[in-house]
Amino acid sequence: MKLGERNIGTVDRGARVLVGAALLASVVTNTVAGAIGYVAVFLGAILVATGLLGSCALYSLMGMNTCGFKKKK
Repeated sequence: MKLGERNIGTVDRGARVLVGAALLASVVTNTVAGAIGYVAVFLGAILVATGLLGSCALYSLMGMNTCGFKKKK
């Protein structure tokens, strides 16, 4: 599996975008602040980005793939 190759399935992508958006929203609404707020922004941005792109570098390094079975050519 190459780095940058799509390796995140639909359900995983949706969950990442929802959780990431919730983390970012919690900082924007001042529900979370300080050092925890910075961590929430960092994690939220990563989750949203990987969810939208459909590729996770950590999954690639670990050989994981939640896209399901791929047809062999």
